[in-house]
Amino acid sequence: MGSLLSVLQMIASRALVLGILVFIHELGHYLAARWRGIHVEAFSIGFGPALASWTDRHETVWKLSLLPLGGFVKMHGMALDVGAERASDRAAIRRGQAFFEKSLASRAIVVAAGPLANFLLAAVLFSGLFAVVGRPVALPNPPAVLGEVASGSSAAEAGLQPGDTIRAIDGAPVATFEDMRRIVAGSPGRTLSLLVHRGAADLTVKATIKAKPGDASVGQLGVAVGGETIERLSPGAAIVAGFERTGAVLWQTLAGLGHIIFTGQGVHDLAGPIGVVVLSGQVAKLGLAAVVAFTAFLSINLGLVNLLPIPVLDGGHLMFYAAEAIRGRPLPTRALEYGYRLGFAFIASFFLFISWNDLVHTGAVRWVAHLIG
Repeated sequence: MGSLLSVLQMIASRALVLGILVFIHELGHYLAARWRGIHVEAFSIGFGPALASWTDRHETVWKLSLLPLGGFVKMHGMALDVGAERASDRAAIRRGQAFFEKSLASRAIVVAAGPLANFLLAAVLFSGLFAVVGRPVALPNPPAVLGEVASGSSAAEAGLQPGDTIRAIDGAPVATFEDMRRIVAGSPGRTLSLLVHRGAADLTVKATIKAKPGDASVGQLGVAVGGETIERLSPGAAIVAGFERTGAVLWQTLAGLGHIIFTGQGVHDLAGPIGVVVLSGQVAKLGLAAVVAFTAFLSINLGLVNLLPIPVLDGGHLMFYAAEAIRGRPLPTRALEYGYRLGFAFIASFFLFISWNDLVHTGAVRWVAHLIG
């Protein structure tokens, strides 16, 4: 019973984080719509039956729904913008407050505001983290202290651990991380004797150096530098650093996504909702600061995914608006309808694919196969 409660508590906490990210995303759409004079009919966190709802003085229905995996803002007249042009719909329009009546610039602002809100949330979270906890700063000439040890690497197979300090390699003294990197890089395929300081003791470890993927002439130990210090920033510096960090993560994520799209490498490592829940559980064990940083990463990913040029996503709407700007008039209704159908089919297929990835990575598929076998 206790384990079941802990699982339910974990799921509820992860759903809360996701709900906050979705709320911020939809709040961006909502505030932009209000700014551009568009009536918002409904603001829902989650899908399905409403657990609670109320109507504000602007006649917007606010809902908290049963399934927390998403949400939406229903703007007045937006269906007409994507081709639903029934006479009854036109007759019920509030003139001057409908989405489809607004200028192309106003519609684009409202659509782009959701992802931008996610990026802004990430910047705020990073800024707060840097001001309260601090920011990791690499030392100019760090000692040979190991940070992360990659799974399956030469270091992992040799039993090296984060926090180990390499004092010597094959008898040659090692003073800095760069000294260690230089010796290892020139030793692919060789077995090196490493003098390691761990805790209060010294020990000797044998490590067979694997070649760097794509370059057999370079050796790789499979570790990250651990010579960092934590620096707390002033509020002003923290804000600047928060936006810089958001931009850097956004660019790295975009580059990684481009690599997957154009090479196909890493596609099986993509994680879906199940994978995010599992990973967030692991991150939670590292403390509040790690959870805040992870939430910022998730917010950036949510905003970036919504900007992909796929119909039904925000990026798909912006793609159609770009075509409208080039043509000087909206795309034909039939083209929009087919586009949204294809986009929905793609999103549904991709969701099934990443969910399968999650099940494989968590061992659920192997467990079921074992039961069947």
